[in-house]
Amino acid sequence: MIEVVVAQLGMDRTSNSPVVILREREGNRVLPIWIGPAEASAIAMEMQGVRPPRPMTHDLLKTIIHGLGATVTRIRIAGLKEKTYLAELWLARGDHVFQLDARPSDSIALALRTSAPIFTEDDLLDEVDEDEDGAPDPGAEAERLRSWLENMNPEDFGKFQP
Repeated sequence: MIEVVVAQLGMDRTSNSPVVILREREGNRVLPIWIGPAEASAIAMEMQGVRPPRPMTHDLLKTIIHGLGATVTRIRIAGLKEKTYLAELWLARGDHVFQLDARPSDSIALALRTSAPIFTEDDLLDEVDEDEDGAPDPGAEAERLRSWLENMNPEDFGKFQP
């Protein structure tokens, strides 16, 4: 497993969808994950330290986990199935460890709120070929996105200002 950090959050101009960019902690490879607007907003708010007057869904989840005496030990972007990323949420309570299936976007939002590390698999960072149907896979998209990020303006990220 490779530890990654949230490097950037922005909009993909091609699909007009939010995308979160994970970058390996000790390297330059990236993993772009397209997410929904609500999750992008939750991630952006946490990255900017914005505290809403009422708890948002991920804040509530954090409160519930801690209220039950558990901690989030890590998040793992575990794989790719049918062009959808899979994630795992790892919790610990005493000697018990729990692995839960979760969406990457929710997992990332929760990891930011709990300071839990985020990991992914080396092969997800290395993907560069196209799928059999000719559609770009996430690795090819990562390379395209890397080029796009090098040429973008900081104002492009303004859509996620709370």
